Amino acid sequence: MREPGRASGGAGFTLARALGLCGVFLVLVVAAFLVAVRFGDEPISLSTVLGDPGSTDAVIFWSLRLPRALLAAIVGAGLAASGSTLQGVLRNPLADPFILGVSGGAALGATLALAVGLGTVGQVASGLTVGLARLSAPALFAFLGAAAAMVFVLVASQGHGGRAPYAALLIGVVFNSFASAAITVIKTLSDPNRLGEIVYWLVGSLGYERIGTLALSALLQGGAIGVMLALSGRLNLLTLGDDDAASLGVSVAATRRVLLLAASASVAGAVAISGLIGFVGLIVPHLLRLAFGPDQRLLVPLSALGGAAFLMLADLLARLALPLFGNPLPVGAVTALLGGPLFLSLLYRSGRVPVA
Repeated sequence: MREPGRASGGAGFTLARALGLCGVFLVLVVAAFLVAVRFGDEPISLSTVLGDPGSTDAVIFWSLRLPRALLAAIVGAGLAASGSTLQGVLRNPLADPFILGVSGGAALGATLALAVGLGTVGQVASGLTVGLARLSAPALFAFLGAAAAMVFVLVASQGHGGRAPYAALLIGVVFNSFASAAITVIKTLSDPNRLGEIVYWLVGSLGYERIGTLALSALLQGGAIGVMLALSGRLNLLTLGDDDAASLGVSVAATRRVLLLAASASVAGAVAISGLIGFVGLIVPHLLRLAFGPDQRLLVPLSALGGAAFLMLADLLARLALPLFGNPLPVGAVTALLGGPLFLSLLYRSGRVPVA
């Protein structure tokens, strides 16, 4: 059994330390945002943007750079915070936000929408208006598929008692495999002219969403991350084991269910508007855990801020590659290229990977 002090944060957690680290990471997010909106395949001047609203720089900033940077921050924060929470709930530091089947449901839904021609990536004309937001058909179908998968996994894993985390994990893995097979069949039967759209969405990319869509996404992520943060102290106790957590007054089943629901809702909202952007929810929490310890009261907010900064910078690299490749790279490809070697390096340094 782990030492209770380490599992729950112990004396290492203080409000002053948490606020100080969050302040440092907030500065990092602001710096990443300024770099992301300043640079690209065509650099702009922020002074010109503020001084001449009708300039080309201002049009690029308000219409392209700002919405894309905000979208990257929203998606990155959701993926990283949910990754940290799921790693705690499932007691597995290698868990990522897509492990519970939510990504499989979202991918299957979006693939169906694209295959039958209901819309294209980034197209909103055939979408659904939700408040001030306008969701494209692929985004709408992705969210519905993710929600259906989330409900299926949570319901199917009930009644397993102390094995519930492992049941949810296994059911999610099986569902993802089923969804992957179904997507392969759909791609095989699809019009070749639509395969590019399907592949591009599956890799993960960021578009230029309307302010209403950004506001709706921020509201969803803010609520989900707020729930995860509010229950982070109980999550620390869950890592001790169900029996120990229950003896300390934690309603184990209810707490786990709410945390899984909040994390899954966060992932569903992120995937619906960005596709499958991998490694953000795996690399960022894992790196922060190695640096600051396992206390979820600190990891959840730092992961949200770190994920926002990481994805904004990764998207900047994707945009900077435009002159080199002639087409913008999907940001999911950039995060995979950065995250794979970095994660292997982290595992090696932590002694988790045996070396011959």
